[in-house]
Amino acid sequence: MDLTYHNILLVGSILLFISLFAGKTSSRFGVPVIILFISVGMLAGSEGIGGILFSNPKTTQFIGVIALCCILFSGGLDTDWGHVKPVLWQGVLLSTAGVLITAFSVALFVWLITDFTLIEALLLGSIVSSTDSASVFSILRSKNLALKGNIRSILELESGSNDPMAYVMTLICTGLVMHQNSSAAEIITLFSKDLILGGALGLIIGMAGTIVINRIRFDYEGLYIALVIAIMFFSFSLTDFLKGNGFLAVYICAIYIGNHDVIHKKKILKSFDSFAWLMQIILFLTLGLLVIPSQLLEV
Repeated sequence: MDLTYHNILLVGSILLFISLFAGKTSSRFGVPVIILFISVGMLAGSEGIGGILFSNPKTTQFIGVIALCCILFSGGLDTDWGHVKPVLWQGVLLSTAGVLITAFSVALFVWLITDFTLIEALLLGSIVSSTDSASVFSILRSKNLALKGNIRSILELESGSNDPMAYVMTLICTGLVMHQNSSAAEIITLFSKDLILGGALGLIIGMAGTIVINRIRFDYEGLYIALVIAIMFFSFSLTDFLKGNGFLAVYICAIYIGNHDVIHKKKILKSFDSFAWLMQIILFLTLGLLVIPSQLLEV
Protein backbone atom coordinates (compact mmCIF):
# COMPACT_ATOMS: atom_id res chain seq x y z
CA MET A 1 0.00 0.00 0.00
CA ASP A 2 1.32 3.45 -0.93
CA LEU A 3 0.70 6.26 1.54
CA THR A 4 -1.14 9.17 -0.07
CA TYR A 5 -2.94 12.21 1.30
CA HIS A 6 -6.19 10.32 0.63
CA ASN A 7 -5.47 7.42 2.97
CA ILE A 8 -2.74 8.63 5.35
CA LEU A 9 -5.21 9.83 7.99
CA LEU A 10 -7.20 6.57 7.81
CA VAL A 11 -4.07 4.43 8.06
CA GLY A 12 -2.59 6.70 10.73
CA SER A 13 -5.69 6.58 12.93
CA ILE A 14 -5.90 2.78 12.67
CA LEU A 15 -2.23 2.41 13.64
CA LEU A 16 -2.76 4.86 16.51
CA PHE A 17 -5.70 2.80 17.83
CA ILE A 18 -3.65 -0.41 17.64
CA SER A 19 -0.67 1.23 19.37
CA LEU A 20 -2.81 2.60 22.20
CA PHE A 21 -4.40 -0.77 22.93
CA ALA A 22 -1.02 -2.50 22.63
CA GLY A 23 0.44 0.00 25.08
CA LYS A 24 -2.38 -0.66 27.53
CA THR A 25 -1.71 -4.40 27.58
CA SER A 26 2.09 -4.06 27.69
CA SER A 27 2.13 -2.85 31.30
CA ARG A 28 0.76 -6.23 32.44
CA PHE A 29 3.83 -8.01 31.08
CA GLY A 30 6.45 -5.39 31.93
CA VAL A 31 7.35 -4.77 28.28
CA PRO A 32 8.37 -1.18 27.38
CA VAL A 33 5.63 0.28 25.19
CA ILE A 34 8.13 1.62 22.67
CA ILE A 35 9.01 -1.95 21.66
CA LEU A 36 5.34 -2.58 20.89
CA PHE A 37 5.06 0.70 18.96
CA ILE A 38 7.99 -0.31 16.77
CA SER A 39 6.52 -3.80 16.37
CA VAL A 40 3.19 -2.37 15.23
CA GLY A 41 5.06 -0.26 12.69
CA MET A 42 6.97 -3.32 11.43
CA LEU A 43 3.76 -5.33 11.12
CA ALA A 44 2.19 -2.52 9.14
CA GLY A 45 5.29 -2.11 6.96
CA SER A 46 6.21 -3.37 3.50
CA GLU A 47 6.76 -6.97 4.62
CA GLY A 48 4.04 -7.02 7.27
CA ILE A 49 0.31 -7.57 7.09
CA GLY A 50 -0.27 -3.88 6.37
CA GLY A 51 1.99 -3.82 3.31
CA ILE A 52 2.64 -0.07 3.69
CA LEU A 53 5.50 1.05 1.46
CA PHE A 54 7.51 3.66 3.33
CA SER A 55 11.22 4.30 2.88
CA ASN A 56 11.81 8.00 3.34
CA PRO A 57 14.61 8.74 5.85
CA LYS A 58 14.28 12.52 5.40
CA THR A 59 10.61 12.48 6.34
CA THR A 60 11.44 10.22 9.27
CA GLN A 61 14.14 12.65 10.41
CA PHE A 62 11.69 15.56 10.25
CA ILE A 63 9.12 13.59 12.27
CA GLY A 64 11.87 12.63 14.70
CA VAL A 65 12.93 16.24 15.27
CA ILE A 66 9.37 17.35 16.01
CA ALA A 67 8.72 14.33 18.23
CA LEU A 68 11.96 14.66 20.19
CA CYS A 69 11.34 18.37 20.78
CA CYS A 70 7.96 17.55 22.35
CA ILE A 71 9.33 14.62 24.35
CA LEU A 72 12.31 16.57 25.71
CA PHE A 73 10.19 19.64 26.43
CA SER A 74 7.66 17.55 28.35
CA GLY A 75 10.48 15.89 30.28
CA GLY A 76 12.01 19.28 31.07
CA LEU A 77 8.70 20.67 32.32
CA ASP A 78 8.38 17.71 34.69
CA THR A 79 11.97 17.96 35.93
CA ASP A 80 12.24 19.37 39.44
CA TRP A 81 15.40 21.49 39.64
CA GLY A 82 15.59 20.73 43.34
CA HIS A 83 16.11 17.06 42.45
CA VAL A 84 18.46 17.74 39.53
CA LYS A 85 20.79 20.23 41.23
CA PRO A 86 22.40 17.71 43.65
CA VAL A 87 23.20 15.34 40.74
CA LEU A 88 24.17 17.96 38.15
CA TRP A 89 27.82 16.98 37.89
CA GLN A 90 27.08 13.26 37.79
CA GLY A 91 24.62 13.82 34.95
CA VAL A 92 27.03 16.05 33.02
CA LEU A 93 29.86 13.55 33.48
CA LEU A 94 27.69 10.71 32.16
CA SER A 95 26.50 12.77 29.19
CA THR A 96 30.06 13.66 28.15
CA ALA A 97 32.67 11.17 29.36
CA GLY A 98 30.09 8.37 29.45
CA VAL A 99 29.13 8.95 25.83
CA LEU A 100 32.80 9.12 24.84
CA ILE A 101 33.62 5.82 26.58
CA THR A 102 30.59 4.15 24.98
CA ALA A 103 31.54 5.37 21.51
CA PHE A 104 35.12 4.12 21.80
CA SER A 105 34.02 0.78 23.28
CA VAL A 106 31.59 0.16 20.42
CA ALA A 107 34.22 1.33 17.90
CA LEU A 108 36.83 -1.09 19.22
CA PHE A 109 34.39 -4.00 19.08
CA VAL A 110 33.22 -3.14 15.55
CA TRP A 111 36.82 -2.66 14.36
CA LEU A 112 37.81 -6.09 15.68
CA ILE A 113 34.91 -8.07 14.15
CA THR A 114 34.36 -6.24 10.84
CA ASP A 115 36.39 -4.84 7.98
CA PHE A 116 35.65 -1.25 9.04
CA THR A 117 38.58 1.10 9.52
CA LEU A 118 39.04 2.48 13.03
CA ILE A 119 37.59 5.87 12.01
CA GLU A 120 34.57 4.23 10.36
CA ALA A 121 34.05 2.11 13.47
CA LEU A 122 34.26 5.24 15.64
CA LEU A 123 31.63 6.89 13.43
CA LEU A 124 29.27 3.99 14.09
CA GLY A 125 30.09 4.11 17.80
CA SER A 126 29.37 7.85 17.90
CA ILE A 127 25.99 7.39 16.21
CA VAL A 128 24.78 4.87 18.81
CA SER A 129 26.59 6.31 21.85
CA SER A 130 23.83 8.50 23.26
CA THR A 131 20.75 7.08 24.94
CA ASP A 132 17.45 7.64 23.17
CA SER A 133 15.59 10.32 25.10
CA ALA A 134 12.17 9.10 24.02
CA SER A 135 12.89 5.58 25.27
CA VAL A 136 14.43 6.68 28.57
CA PHE A 137 11.72 9.17 29.48
CA SER A 138 9.02 6.66 28.56
CA ILE A 139 10.51 3.90 30.71
CA LEU A 140 11.39 6.14 33.68
CA ARG A 141 7.88 7.53 33.79
CA SER A 142 6.36 4.06 34.06
CA LYS A 143 4.14 3.82 37.10
CA ASN A 144 5.65 0.49 38.09
CA LEU A 145 9.27 1.66 38.03
CA ALA A 146 10.90 2.49 41.36
CA LEU A 147 14.54 3.56 41.50
CA LYS A 148 16.61 4.21 44.60
CA GLY A 149 17.96 7.61 45.57
CA ASN A 150 18.75 10.07 42.79
CA ILE A 151 19.17 7.49 40.03
CA ARG A 152 16.07 8.61 38.15
CA SER A 153 17.14 12.27 38.23
CA ILE A 154 20.63 11.38 37.00
CA LEU A 155 19.29 9.25 34.16
CA GLU A 156 16.79 11.88 33.05
CA LEU A 157 19.41 14.61 33.12
CA GLU A 158 21.91 12.45 31.22
CA SER A 159 19.34 11.42 28.63
CA GLY A 160 18.25 14.98 28.01
CA SER A 161 21.77 16.40 27.73
CA ASN A 162 23.88 13.72 26.03
CA ASP A 163 22.93 14.58 22.45
CA PRO A 164 25.49 17.41 22.03
CA MET A 165 28.42 15.07 22.71
CA ALA A 166 27.16 12.36 20.35
CA TYR A 167 26.17 14.97 17.76
CA VAL A 168 29.60 16.61 17.72
CA MET A 169 31.42 13.27 17.67
CA THR A 170 29.31 12.14 14.71
CA LEU A 171 30.12 15.34 12.82
CA ILE A 172 33.82 15.01 13.61
CA CYS A 173 34.00 11.36 12.58
CA THR A 174 32.05 12.06 9.40
CA GLY A 175 34.55 14.79 8.58
CA LEU A 176 37.47 12.47 9.34
CA VAL A 177 36.05 9.75 7.11
CA MET A 178 35.50 12.20 4.26
CA HIS A 179 38.48 14.55 4.67
CA GLN A 180 40.73 13.20 7.44
CA ASN A 181 42.16 16.66 8.09
CA SER A 182 40.29 17.93 11.17
CA SER A 183 42.58 19.27 13.89
CA ALA A 184 42.19 18.89 17.66
CA ALA A 185 41.55 22.64 17.96
CA GLU A 186 38.67 22.45 15.48
CA ILE A 187 37.18 19.51 17.36
CA ILE A 188 37.30 21.30 20.73
CA THR A 189 35.90 24.51 19.22
CA LEU A 190 32.99 22.68 17.57
CA PHE A 191 32.05 20.82 20.73
CA SER A 192 32.32 23.90 22.95
CA LYS A 193 30.23 26.03 20.61
CA ASP A 194 27.55 23.35 20.34
CA LEU A 195 27.31 22.87 24.10
CA ILE A 196 27.58 26.51 25.17
CA LEU A 197 25.16 27.86 22.57
CA GLY A 198 22.61 25.14 23.34
CA GLY A 199 22.73 25.75 27.08
CA ALA A 200 22.85 29.55 26.94
CA LEU A 201 20.09 30.02 24.38
CA GLY A 202 17.90 27.47 26.13
CA LEU A 203 18.22 29.42 29.38
CA ILE A 204 17.67 32.82 27.73
CA ILE A 205 14.62 31.69 25.76
CA GLY A 206 13.24 29.98 28.87
CA MET A 207 13.56 33.21 30.87
CA ALA A 208 12.02 35.29 28.09
CA GLY A 209 9.30 32.70 27.52
CA THR A 210 8.30 32.72 31.19
CA ILE A 211 7.90 36.51 31.10
CA VAL A 212 5.86 36.39 27.89
CA ILE A 213 3.56 33.65 29.20
CA ASN A 214 2.82 35.56 32.40
CA ARG A 215 2.41 39.01 30.90
CA ILE A 216 0.42 38.33 27.76
CA ARG A 217 -3.36 38.14 28.17
CA PHE A 218 -5.32 35.78 25.92
CA ASP A 219 -9.10 35.51 25.90
CA TYR A 220 -8.91 31.74 25.53
CA GLU A 221 -6.93 29.45 27.81
CA GLY A 222 -6.08 27.11 24.94
CA LEU A 223 -3.97 29.81 23.32
CA TYR A 224 -1.44 29.54 26.16
CA ILE A 225 -0.73 25.96 25.07
CA ALA A 226 -0.17 27.22 21.52
CA LEU A 227 2.16 29.92 22.88
CA VAL A 228 4.28 27.37 24.76
CA ILE A 229 4.46 25.20 21.64
CA ALA A 230 5.75 28.22 19.73
CA ILE A 231 8.37 28.85 22.42
CA MET A 232 9.44 25.21 22.27
CA PHE A 233 9.98 25.15 18.50
CA PHE A 234 11.56 28.61 18.55
CA SER A 235 14.15 27.48 21.10
CA PHE A 236 15.10 24.53 18.91
CA SER A 237 15.07 26.26 15.53
CA LEU A 238 16.92 29.42 16.59
CA THR A 239 19.63 27.43 18.37
CA ASP A 240 19.98 25.05 15.44
CA PHE A 241 20.14 28.01 13.01
CA LEU A 242 23.00 29.48 15.06
CA LYS A 243 24.82 26.10 14.94
CA GLY A 244 24.15 25.17 18.56
CA ASN A 245 22.44 22.03 19.84
CA GLY A 246 18.72 22.63 19.59
CA PHE A 247 17.70 19.60 21.65
CA LEU A 248 19.75 20.75 24.63
CA ALA A 249 18.21 24.21 24.29
CA VAL A 250 14.68 22.74 24.28
CA TYR A 251 15.39 20.70 27.41
CA ILE A 252 16.94 23.57 29.40
CA CYS A 253 14.24 26.00 28.26
CA ALA A 254 11.58 23.60 29.54
CA ILE A 255 13.37 23.05 32.86
CA TYR A 256 13.42 26.81 33.45
CA ILE A 257 9.73 27.28 32.57
CA GLY A 258 8.68 24.19 34.53
CA ASN A 259 10.42 25.41 37.69
CA HIS A 260 8.78 28.86 37.69
CA ASP A 261 5.22 29.96 38.25
CA VAL A 262 3.44 30.47 34.94
CA ILE A 263 -0.21 30.96 34.05
CA HIS A 264 -2.18 27.71 33.62
CA LYS A 265 0.89 25.68 34.54
CA LYS A 266 -1.06 22.51 35.39
CA LYS A 267 -2.89 22.55 32.06
CA ILE A 268 0.38 23.14 30.22
CA LEU A 269 2.02 20.18 31.99
CA LYS A 270 -0.90 17.86 31.28
CA SER A 271 -1.11 18.95 27.65
CA PHE A 272 2.58 18.36 27.00
CA ASP A 273 2.43 14.99 28.72
CA SER A 274 -0.24 14.03 26.17
CA PHE A 275 1.81 15.51 23.32
CA ALA A 276 4.85 13.53 24.43
CA TRP A 277 2.97 10.24 24.40
CA LEU A 278 1.44 10.99 21.01
CA MET A 279 4.84 11.89 19.58
CA GLN A 280 6.41 8.73 21.01
CA ILE A 281 3.78 6.63 19.25
CA ILE A 282 4.17 8.47 15.95
CA LEU A 283 7.99 8.40 16.11
CA PHE A 284 8.35 4.69 16.85
CA LEU A 285 5.59 3.71 14.43
CA THR A 286 7.48 5.58 11.72
CA LEU A 287 10.76 3.94 12.67
CA GLY A 288 9.01 0.56 12.57
CA LEU A 289 7.73 1.26 9.06
CA LEU A 290 11.33 1.84 7.92
CA VAL A 291 12.44 -1.61 9.09
CA ILE A 292 12.71 -4.38 6.50
CA PRO A 293 12.57 -7.58 8.61
CA SER A 294 14.11 -9.83 5.94
CA GLN A 295 17.30 -7.76 6.07
CA LEU A 296 17.71 -7.81 9.86
CA LEU A 297 19.50 -11.16 10.10
CA GLU A 298 22.06 -10.18 7.47
CA VAL A 299 22.74 -6.83 9.16
